[in-house]
Amino acid sequence: MRDGATVYIATCRADDAEMKARIAEHRARRSPGWKTLEEPIDLAGALDRTDGKGTRLVDCLTLWLANLLEDGHDWHEAAEGLVEALDRQSSPVILVTGEVGSGIVPENPLARNFRDALGLVNQIIADAADEVYLAVAGHPLKVKPDAIG
Repeated sequence: MRDGATVYIATCRADDAEMKARIAEHRARRSPGWKTLEEPIDLAGALDRTDGKGTRLVDCLTLWLANLLEDGHDWHEAAEGLVEALDRQSSPVILVTGEVGSGIVPENPLARNFRDALGLVNQIIADAADEVYLAVAGHPLKVKPDAIG
């Protein structure tokens, strides 16, 4: 990786044919100047390893959380570790996540627990972030810092 490059940190696991096809499509859309690092669990370590090598785009916290839960990791501890890693970074980091709290309450406990955990992860990371945007129908809305404050 060279200075000024954009580093795409992918958290997705290619566990089946459909996901492999999605990942291939995603890769094809990126310009050749992007460097890709696949890291489904150790996101803090991936940021530390790529610091100083360009802007990092992490896609996404939603799948990262799913991986942590699937592997039995303490997601809250991992989120706090991610905040600590973000504080150490000298190069910009952009984090992508899903917003799952705006819809209906899921009908099963697993889905409700995931929704609640992702909501808390998003709050933890948003509290630590300098800027937060919410994309609605493809349009970014600035959430933090707000224009009123």
